[in-house]
Amino acid sequence: MNISIVGRQFELTKPIKDYIENAFESLEKYNLDIIAIRCVISADEKKNKRGFNVDFAINLARKDTIVISQKDKDLYAAIDLASERASKVLRREHDKITTHKNKDDQKASVAQVSEEKIEDTDEIVPIDLELYKPLEIEEALEKLKNSTDQFFVFNDMDAKLRVIYKRKDGKFGLY
Repeated sequence: MNISIVGRQFELTKPIKDYIENAFESLEKYNLDIIAIRCVISADEKKNKRGFNVDFAINLARKDTIVISQKDKDLYAAIDLASERASKVLRREHDKITTHKNKDDQKASVAQVSEEKIEDTDEIVPIDLELYKPLEIEEALEKLKNSTDQFFVFNDMDAKLRVIYKRKDGKFGLY
C-alpha cells in the first residue's frame, strides 16, 4: 500500500504524519486490496476563521476510487472524522464481498451438490405451477379428476391459494 500525505498552505509535522499513518493502518483490517491512499491537508482561512480540510483518496483494486472530504476547526478532529467515514465505507465494501459473493459460483456449486444428492436418493421432479390464473373450485376439481395427480394447487376467485386433493376414501378434500 502506497501512502502519500501532502500539506497545502500548511506545514506537516512528524506527529501529524504519524497520526495519519496510524489512521491508515486501522483501515487495513478490512482485507481489501488497497493500492494507495492519499491524504491532502489544507489550511482554510475564511472571514478570519481558521479551519482545516482533510481529503482522503483511497484506491482499491478492481473498484472505483473512494474520496472522502472533511472540514473542521481542529486538525485532529478532521482527521478522526475522515478516518471514521473511510472505515464505514470500507466496512460496507467488505460486507458486500463477504455476503454477496458471485451468485453464479454459488448456483453452480449448489447444482453440483444437488445432483450428487439426487443420485443417492429418490428422484424429485420440479413442476411449474400455474398459479397466476384464478379458477372456480369446480374447474379445479375437474382438472384433478382428469389427471393422475394426488392434489392440485390453484388460486380461487377470491385470490386465495387453495389445494384440492384426493382422499383415500375416494372423495376430495379442499384447503
